[in-house]
Amino acid sequence: MAASAGPNFWLGNETLKVPLALFALNRRRLCERLRKNTAVQAGSVVVLQGGEETQRYCTDTGLLFRQESFFHWAFGVTEPGCYGIIDVDSGKSTLFVPRLPASHATWMGKIHSKEHFKEKYSVDDVQYSDEVSMTCLCSNVPLSPQRGVNTDSGSVCREASFEGISKFNVNNTILHPEIVECRVFKTDMELEVLRYTNRISSEAHREVMKAVKVGMKEYEMESLFEHYCYSRGGMRHSSYTCICGSGENSAVLHYGHAGAPNDRTIQDGDMCLFDMGGEYYCFASDITCSFPANGKFTPDQKAVYEAVLRSCRAVMSAMKPGEGRGWGQEGRRADREHLEDCMAGGIQESPDETVASLQLWVGSSSRVLSPQGVERIDEPGLRSLRTARHLAPGMVLTVEPGIYFIDHLLDEALADPARACFFNREVLQRFRGFGGVRIEEDVAVTDTGMELLTCVPRTVEEIEACMSGSDKAFTPFSSPK
Repeated sequence: MAASAGPNFWLGNETLKVPLALFALNRRRLCERLRKNTAVQAGSVVVLQGGEETQRYCTDTGLLFRQESFFHWAFGVTEPGCYGIIDVDSGKSTLFVPRLPASHATWMGKIHSKEHFKEKYSVDDVQYSDEVSMTCLCSNVPLSPQRGVNTDSGSVCREASFEGISKFNVNNTILHPEIVECRVFKTDMELEVLRYTNRISSEAHREVMKAVKVGMKEYEMESLFEHYCYSRGGMRHSSYTCICGSGENSAVLHYGHAGAPNDRTIQDGDMCLFDMGGEYYCFASDITCSFPANGKFTPDQKAVYEAVLRSCRAVMSAMKPGEGRGWGQEGRRADREHLEDCMAGGIQESPDETVASLQLWVGSSSRVLSPQGVERIDEPGLRSLRTARHLAPGMVLTVEPGIYFIDHLLDEALADPARACFFNREVLQRFRGFGGVRIEEDVAVTDTGMELLTCVPRTVEEIEACMSGSDKAFTPFSSPK
């Protein structure tokens, strides 16, 4: 990223400098969109509320704070308890920070002035959080706090709230779809940060692949990954709970939670599926690597792995802006690649019928949010797709095909005559306990195709070389022009 003349977020050493101009540009983009919206009244302001610090249950032990994503997108502020106001007509930004008691200096450190925050975050003005209502009252303008559904999680975004807000003309429906649409398309500065998070996280995955040994615990690999991301990349947060599944655990799609906390001993013959991503300054990465615990693929492991790799690369090769068939068809492309390979391996027959009837795996998935009102595709293999929209330059999404041998889904399919006829039970029995394989890449859509942000060994030969300690170079996949 080119050096910025203004303030930067930087954690020193070899970490990335992120210019605060990135957030000023985001605010400007949002105002430009809102000014084109005929439902937005003249004199309107956007009000965003940042995240709040929380404690562990009834104790005074604070949980590690991470800023609310929409607020961070607009202001880049890392402290809790803040608000932000953006005047839509002028673009003027005002940050509201907590008015801290004197005791804060004893327990938590220096109390900074308003001028400190104005310079640190490159905003037009700074006031105290208890002055939000008074500031708005002086302006006497309509407010636009956001309220809307996150189409990825299904959860409702909390709208800004402060004492006295009931006095104002509030519209809480306009802002959310506009700010979501802004966030879908990344600026050049945002792409630079995402390249960084992917580079560091990719390096961490390679270190894990080199270190894993039979007899180690899954959590040791989680620890190594997080240590590398933090010590080398300044990534105090992970993008999500690390998934370090080995053996049958590699078929548990969201393994690693409190009820299954990456605590199994890795065994000889296991497939490992490690889905982990580091996060820098609220910019995330999301990478999955699958590989044999002992460093050598068996014929069955190689067959399943290469089926997933082929489907992943088939989807990435087809990615380009303006595709008329939609992203759901790319999910079907991944499914067909899987099924044809399973046919070749003797597990099943007839991909046309099977692709519509089985749920043994999840196809290509993505995390670009869809506009409200655009429903997910309610069909097997496509229900987990995060977006139903067409691709366009500036979008960043994941491609994550996988094949998972999940016992309860297999049992359901084999008990259903309409589906059981597609399976070779004898061959399928060999894969009971196999687990799963997922390959997850982070990609940016370009004017002509896509840019692969992830950089890890992907072919069988590259993985085996990496795990043997070889420094042999590997060539990241690139889409045909």
